[in-house]
Amino acid sequence: MPAHAAHHNDREIETLEEFDATVSARGTLAGFRVQAVDLTDRTRELLTTDTAGAVFLGCPMREDAAAKIRTDGALVFPPVPDLPFDPYRGLVYSPDELFAFLADGYEATPDAQAYAWFQRTKADGDIFASMLRAVHDDSVSDALDELLAGARVVGVMGGHAMARGTEEYAGAARLGRELARAGFTVATGGGPGAMEAANLGAYAAPHDDDMLTESLRILGKAPTFTPSVTEWATAAFEVRGRWPKGGSSVGIPTWFYGHEPPNPFASHIAKYFANATREDGLLARSDAGVVFLPGAAGTVQEIFDNATPNYYRSRGEPTPMVLVDRAHWTEKLPAWPLLQSLARGRSMEARIALVDRIEEAPEALKRLGG
Repeated sequence: MPAHAAHHNDREIETLEEFDATVSARGTLAGFRVQAVDLTDRTRELLTTDTAGAVFLGCPMREDAAAKIRTDGALVFPPVPDLPFDPYRGLVYSPDELFAFLADGYEATPDAQAYAWFQRTKADGDIFASMLRAVHDDSVSDALDELLAGARVVGVMGGHAMARGTEEYAGAARLGRELARAGFTVATGGGPGAMEAANLGAYAAPHDDDMLTESLRILGKAPTFTPSVTEWATAAFEVRGRWPKGGSSVGIPTWFYGHEPPNPFASHIAKYFANATREDGLLARSDAGVVFLPGAAGTVQEIFDNATPNYYRSRGEPTPMVLVDRAHWTEKLPAWPLLQSLARGRSMEARIALVDRIEEAPEALKRLGG
């Protein structure tokens, strides 16, 4: 996955390093957009640099600097106090950021605090809170687009109920590892179960094969996130601590399903308040195809959310779709026959496949043009 690129060729500044480089190289901030950068120690630069037409989104700064840049004609949206998240953030989340203070229990983490805030404000129907959620989600989408620029993204979809310690979980992890080793960026819904397994596999990709075997053993001590998210997440961070510098992947979870924590193996986490935005964005960004592991209602929804733009070619040429587990998708939840019927006679017909085993999915993806 490409490293996060500096924005010196456009108008967005999202880190202090980019701010300093822009001031040094350009000598002006006129027309730039500065997102969530702490400028408290850059008062001199703000006082002596042209900021006409600039926009500062959630940037802490001294009042004299704020007054000067407003006089220049800049717009200043100050940080919003007492929020457990930054609505103007310029980057996606990291596991360490969302799970900070895990030693005090999951309830103390920023992830849990954001969910609690969401529940309170959703019940209140506060229009200011709904605006903040929308601004946050748009900022995350912008950051995700920048992160994935140039990447070949394969989505891996599957149910949250797949427990650690099962062969199904191990198979999903091996799938994530093989996709990452083949040069794909693995993207999942960012939650537990099959999603975590695929992110774990991508994390394991740079390490030898024994690392994944041992990681699966460690994780098996806390098979699910119930009854204790703290124990479940702590086991994941034990793996990350023993084998640092894992491979990159993306998780795209939502606080809409706040009872499901994000998994710590996705190196980049684009977490949303709006589930519909999250679902559509995950599938739209999986431009190299999607693998659908056995799941329930959510995975069925994702199959047909993906099938619709493939059917109408609304995003261009159809992208590959690989369904795993013939019995699951033809008998238990017969999505495959309907998908076949939709595809028949259309260009998407050559881009769908049903396989029996997880191990067959990468080859099927390759065969379909992923």
